[in-house]
Amino acid sequence: MSGAYLGRLPENDPLHGYLQHEIQPQINGLSGRANYRVFRLCGSNDVYLYEDRFSGTKVIGKFFLSSRKRDVGRAAAHLTGEFDNLCTMRDYGLTGYPHHVVRPLGRNYSLNALLVTEEGEGELFSDVIRSAIQRGDNDRLYGKLTALAYFLSSFHNRTAIGTGVDFHQDCAYMDCLTNRLRDIGAIGWDEARELYWLRDQWRNQPRMWEDQQVLVHGDATPENFRFGGGMSVIAFDLERTKRADRVFDIGRIAGELKHFFMRATGNRYAAEPFIGHFLWEYACHFPDRERAFRSITGRTPFYMGITLLRVSRNSWVEPGYRRRLINEAKECLRGL
Repeated sequence: MSGAYLGRLPENDPLHGYLQHEIQPQINGLSGRANYRVFRLCGSNDVYLYEDRFSGTKVIGKFFLSSRKRDVGRAAAHLTGEFDNLCTMRDYGLTGYPHHVVRPLGRNYSLNALLVTEEGEGELFSDVIRSAIQRGDNDRLYGKLTALAYFLSSFHNRTAIGTGVDFHQDCAYMDCLTNRLRDIGAIGWDEARELYWLRDQWRNQPRMWEDQQVLVHGDATPENFRFGGGMSVIAFDLERTKRADRVFDIGRIAGELKHFFMRATGNRYAAEPFIGHFLWEYACHFPDRERAFRSITGRTPFYMGITLLRVSRNSWVEPGYRRRLINEAKECLRGL
């Protein structure tokens, strides 16, 4: 797991003692001498890797309280939520090969609301996508999408409860994205009004209410999955796990694939073969594959659209590409 090296963790830092005496014994049964190298993980301000020089053990520390996130109560709630979500999904049997949710090793509210988990070793999903784009390693991406479809189908199917989905929640989420884009000046009132209208057209579609609630990952992006050998998938960052339509995750993956390929190649259609493969592979884990495929693909454009809106609101997105994302999101949402 790559990241920026920051230096050594001082022995007089309370975190050092916590890692040495509370966390490390869970990994190797030892709490002897320790010396931790610290790495800030790429793309995250509040997640770090700690590597003990003597034993070679590595753990991930995620801080919910920081200079950017100052609400103590909210930080504690998020820490409790993610710790419990990790435990819940592991209780559903997502441990080991081929489906693995990282093991939570500890939570410490006094250390800036710290969650410690095992390191999920493997290749990041985002790196697999980039390899396909840059080096034409398409077969590997197809294979890993098959593995991810298998993982997510297990994640979802094991947690279905027979209660119908509440699509109003996803409409409200789309409203939040639309309002955010208005706030940053990315869209005006006319465009926002069109998005509100499209939201209501989807809300009136019976198919958006037909499935049952499952637990979804909630942040199914290419930065939150790693691949081991064969069909191995390792998932982490379950802070946003919730009950929702399974296509909340499936559409997020599809939208992220479109974004990665469109940004790198300029071709809005470049990801289509991979998206189709992923959806077909997910559908194979149902008794009637073709019926499941029709149901999933009927709902996917909405979730792809809101995924592209979600990406477009980020500060790092260049204005020209933000406009392309918004336009593509509207094309998805018009696909009724």
